[in-house]
Amino acid sequence: MIRYHMLVSGRVQGVGFRYTASHLDNLYNLTGWVRNCSDGDVEMEVQGDPGNIDFFIQKLQTESRWIRVASLKRKQMPLEPDETVFHVRY
Repeated sequence: MIRYHMLVSGRVQGVGFRYTASHLDNLYNLTGWVRNCSDGDVEMEVQGDPGNIDFFIQKLQTESRWIRVASLKRKQMPLEPDETVFHVRY
């Protein structure tokens, strides 16, 4: 298990990015959260199997023709052992 804080920039707001992330997290058995930032980026924390997180990131970039990821920065964080779901923060 691993946890990342991620900051995603590009065409990621108003194109279903948060919905897609929430859907994919369930498919890959990940937990965490996602939210829009005021500067047009999207911020999220994702926790789970490292391979599943890599698949999740790949699918985020190819799942929708509207989403365009220009950059994705990730930083490893301490695990949240009691976290059980992935959710959208508003």
